[in-house]
Amino acid sequence: MNLEDIIKGCRNNNRKAQEELYHLYKGVLFSLCLKYCRNDAEAEDNLHNSFIEIFAAIHKYRGAGTFEGWIKRITINKAINSYKKTLQVVPLKDNFTGDTDVGTEEMTISADIILEFVQQLPDQYRIIFCLYELDDYPHKEIATMLSISESTSKSNLHRAKAILQNKIRATKNVDTIQNHGS
Repeated sequence: MNLEDIIKGCRNNNRKAQEELYHLYKGVLFSLCLKYCRNDAEAEDNLHNSFIEIFAAIHKYRGAGTFEGWIKRITINKAINSYKKTLQVVPLKDNFTGDTDVGTEEMTISADIILEFVQQLPDQYRIIFCLYELDDYPHKEIATMLSISESTSKSNLHRAKAILQNKIRATKNVDTIQNHGS
C-alpha cells in the first residue's frame, strides 16, 4: 500500500492501514519523542498518545505540506501538552548574567550520549532547546506555545546550551584522564 492509500484507509478506521502507518512512522516519531521526553518510557507514552491523536485527526490532513511534517507537529505538540500538564510552567528569570560565549570546541561524542544529556536538562530548558535547535521553531512561536516571553525562551536556550557544553566538557575531561591513565 502506498502512503495515500494508507491515509485513506486510516480515515476509514481500517486497522490494517493504521498498523501500516504505525510501522512506517514509529521509528521516526519515537526518535522525535526521545528528544522531548526524559526517558524511553515517557517517550513511548508520548508516541502512543501521538498515534491516538494522529488517527483521530487524520481526516483533518488536507495535503498542505508533507504528511510526515504534519504527524511530527502533532507529536511535538503532544509532548509539550504533556509537559504542561505535569508541571506548572514557571518562567525562569531573564536575568542570566553568566558567560555569554557558549562557543564550540573540537570534540567527538556519540549521539546517544548527547541525547542522554539533552534528556537530563530541566524540562523547560529541554523543551526550548529541542524546539529551537532541533526542530527550527523561532523564539516567538516557542514563547506562544509555552506561554512565556521571547526573552525567557532565549535565556533558557542559552542556559540549556551552557549546561550541555559543561556536560560535554566534563565527558571529554574524563576521557582524557582515562586515556592518559592507561
